[in-house]
Amino acid sequence: MAKKSKQMQEALKKVDTTKVYDLKEAIALAKETNTAKFDATVEVAYRLNVDPKKADQQIRGAVVLPNGTGKTQKVLVFAKGEKAKEAEAAGADYVGDSDMANKIQQGWFDFDVIVATPDMMGEVGKLGRVLGPKGLMPNPKTGTVTMDVTKAVEEVKAGKVTYRVDKAGNIHVPIGKVSFDDAKLVENFQTIHDMIVKAKPAATKGTYMKNLVVTTTFGPGVKIDTASI
Repeated sequence: MAKKSKQMQEALKKVDTTKVYDLKEAIALAKETNTAKFDATVEVAYRLNVDPKKADQQIRGAVVLPNGTGKTQKVLVFAKGEKAKEAEAAGADYVGDSDMANKIQQGWFDFDVIVATPDMMGEVGKLGRVLGPKGLMPNPKTGTVTMDVTKAVEEVKAGKVTYRVDKAGNIHVPIGKVSFDDAKLVENFQTIHDMIVKAKPAATKGTYMKNLVVTTTFGPGVKIDTASI
C-alpha cells in the first residue's frame, strides 16, 4: 500500500469520515484539504442504487455548467461541406472527415471531445475500438451527434460536461476548479445534481443516492448530506 504524504495525512485529519457535511461546508472543506500545487479539479462522485445492466437504468447525459469547468476543451468535429464551415465558424479546434479518422488510427488524440454529424457516424464508427475505451465516442444522448454543430461546439466551449453511470453504479463529474468561488462550485454542483435527480429510474426502489462525495484531484473525499441540497 502506498504511503500517504505528510500533506495528505494533515488533510485527512481535517475530515471526519464518519460525518456527512452540509453541501457548502463540504465544498469549502474539499478546497481547504486540496494538496495539489496546481489548480486542481473539484469533482463529485455519486453511488446510486441502480442496475446499469438494465437498459432503463443506464443513466447518461450532458449539461452545460453555468460557471464553466475552468478548462478549455479542444473540440474535433467530423463534418463535410457547409456543416464543416459552420463548425469552423463556431470555434472548433479541428474539422475534417476521413483525414481525421486516419490521424486517430495512427495514435493522434490531441482533443477532448468529438462532435459528429449523423452522416459521418459511419466513418466515426470504425474508430469504436480506439475511441470507446477512452470515452470519446460521440453520442446523440450527450448532444455530440447532431446536425446543429454550432450549438454543440459552443456548448462544449462554454463548459459542457457529460455524465454516465459505470458498471458499479457510480457517476463521477467535474464541477470546476479549486480557484472557483465556493458559490460558483455550489451552483455548478446544483445543476448536475438536478439532472441526476430527474434521471432517477422508475424501477429504483428504496434510497436512490447511497453516497455522495466531493473531492479534489489529490485531496480526500468529503461526504455530502443530501438533505442539505
